[in-house]
This record gives sequence, structure tokens and C-alpha cells, in this order.
Amino acid sequence: MKPLLEVETKVKVKDVRTLRKRIKKIAKFEKKECRGDDYFALQKKGFPKKAFRIRDDGKKLVVNFKKHLKNLYGQGIVVKEEFEFELTDTKRLDNFLALLEDFNFKEWIKKRKTTESYLYKKDKRVVIEINYVQHLGYYMEIEYLAKRREVKKAKIKILEVLDQLKIKKDQIDNIGYTKRLYQKGIKDKKYFITKK
Repeated sequence: MKPLLEVETKVKVKDVRTLRKRIKKIAKFEKKECRGDDYFALQKKGFPKKAFRIRDDGKKLVVNFKKHLKNLYGQGIVVKEEFEFELTDTKRLDNFLALLEDFNFKEWIKKRKTTESYLYKKDKRVVIEINYVQHLGYYMEIEYLAKRREVKKAKIKILEVLDQLKIKKDQIDNIGYTKRLYQKGIKDKKYFITKK
């Protein structure tokens, strides 16, 4: 089965209370969770071209990497092909981490965020998230998981939600959280899975 494409946009939030009120008018609260992401890369210096993460949501560990499909970008919306698998044998996590180390992967950056997820009432495939990212503040993400043939529809839905939330295109900020953390010089190694 081909992985779904993550069609999304992101906005830096200045007034989270007002935004939350607007979201609750068009979407239903789904869940709130804390996520810790440890990023690994081969590159030792500079911002890596490629990286993957291990996410800990308190229940499970999931390895994830994304391929940017820049040919499908447009209107402030990015499209990524997402690949992930669960680390089911967490008792042997040290073995997996030893493998990464042997292949010269380096723990690169740590991202911690608290996420409130809402499902758009008109189309539950549209997920609206308010994210508090440690060291960066509040952001809103609007995401639609789509098959390749559904990308156009996904973009239309995302633009519809932006309009209903009174978000203008010039407010869109799709710079990745890891890039923002890197630009600030924040790595938070003390939180890494390996505890080194």
C-alpha cells in the first residue's frame, strides 16, 4: 500500500485564545497530547538535508521520515510523502540505537510539543492542530492525509479552513520546527532517548 501524502500548512499564532474560539466553531475537539521527537541525521555540521525522527507520545515509539514533494507545493501549502513504523520491541531500543550509531547517525535535535487536535466538522479528514512547541511558541497546523489523486481536493479544503479562521496567506509560515530550533541554536540534547 502506498503511503498517504501529508498536505498541510502552518501559521505562527499570536493570539491563541481567539484562534481556539474560532476553531471550536468549525471543528470538534479530538485530543490533547504531548509529543517528544528525537531527530537523527548523518550530517555532523550545518542543517541536514535529510533526517528522521523517533516520536514518543507516551504510549509508543514511532520512527518517521518525510520526502518533500515540492512539485506539488502551492498556495502556501506543502505536500510530503510520509513513511513510518512503530518500534514494537521497546525493551531492545538500545539495540536499534546502537545500529543507528554504527551507521554514523547522530542525534541531532529534540523537539517537544503539546498538541490540541480538532476535526473539521465539514470533513473529518481535515485535522486542525494548535501546537505549543517548546522554545518556539504557538503554531497552528491544518493537515489533510490524501492519496496523490486527492491533493487538489485537500488544498481546497485547507484553503477553506484558512478562510473560515480569517487567516491570510501572508500569515502562513511553513518553515519547519527543526529549522527554527536550529536557527535559535537549541538542541535540547538532555532530553534525548539515549540520555548521553
